[in-house]
Amino acid sequence: MAGGGKKAGKPSKRKGATRGTGGQRRSGLEGRGATPPAHMRHWYKDRQKPPGAASGSDTGSSSTSASQIRARRPRRDDAPEVMGGRNPVVEALRAAIPATTLYVAQRIDNDDRVREAIKLATDRGIALLEVSRDKLDRLTDGAVHQGLGLQLPPYEYAHPEDLVTAALNAAEPALIVALDGVTDPRNLGAIARSATAFGAHGLLIPSRRSAGVSAGAWKTSAGTLATMPVARAANLTAALRQYRESGLFVVGLDGEASTDLAAVDLLTEPLVVVVGSEGKGLSRLVRETCDTVARIPIHAAAESLNAGVATGIALYEAARHRRR
Repeated sequence: MAGGGKKAGKPSKRKGATRGTGGQRRSGLEGRGATPPAHMRHWYKDRQKPPGAASGSDTGSSSTSASQIRARRPRRDDAPEVMGGRNPVVEALRAAIPATTLYVAQRIDNDDRVREAIKLATDRGIALLEVSRDKLDRLTDGAVHQGLGLQLPPYEYAHPEDLVTAALNAAEPALIVALDGVTDPRNLGAIARSATAFGAHGLLIPSRRSAGVSAGAWKTSAGTLATMPVARAANLTAALRQYRESGLFVVGLDGEASTDLAAVDLLTEPLVVVVGSEGKGLSRLVRETCDTVARIPIHAAAESLNAGVATGIALYEAARHRRR
């Protein structure tokens, strides 16, 4: 039918506004104003991030790793630690160091060290737990563990006077190592190993600004910390003065001293060897407390020696003098 009319009774198929809309389409096309800033939009994803957190789209920025979070978290002295590594764990179990739990990673390659660690732990009644590698990574703070971890209880430090009593009651002349500002636990472990090898009677460390007996120290000591007592002094200078009053001589290592260590005639006497940090050396008060200071002659190309290496050389020199 010409004119495009519609048949009566059928709804219209035309699109657009129809009778009775009241202009709703026009109002729907009207704008809602300016877009609110990001901090006012509760649905904006970056609002959920803590202040100062970098956005993943920023160039040159990266998210904070779990190891960085743990590094910022202070560790309590009375908190247990987990030492990782197949050789260190086996050596620690052989030395019968205190341990509470042996962690074994799932689907670990079962070699002789793993079997020996499990047997030693079982014989000593140490709990065995099979864990995922991710959990073992967290327990060891990201250190190399090779699928084995040994949980160590908090270390029980001796009293400074206990070292003197044990040293003076020993058959050989007293020999104690004191550390002034050595903050690397690996150096502490290496020094404990050298002290054990050359017959020292104990280690003395300050309570603050010094490495303590941690999992890293246990690992480097190869189990010798199980038999080498470590004492903590609230005031290292005062403790050294008490040692002098008890009849011990105090010899400090200082790279700028004028006397070579081999020429010191006190090495055969009851002795305390004091080692400073690699960077700052001995503090002023500790240096003034020493009976004498001596240096280990080294080549000019090397500015200084590592604290652990210097201690090993000094203890060897003392042992050589005493054998004479």
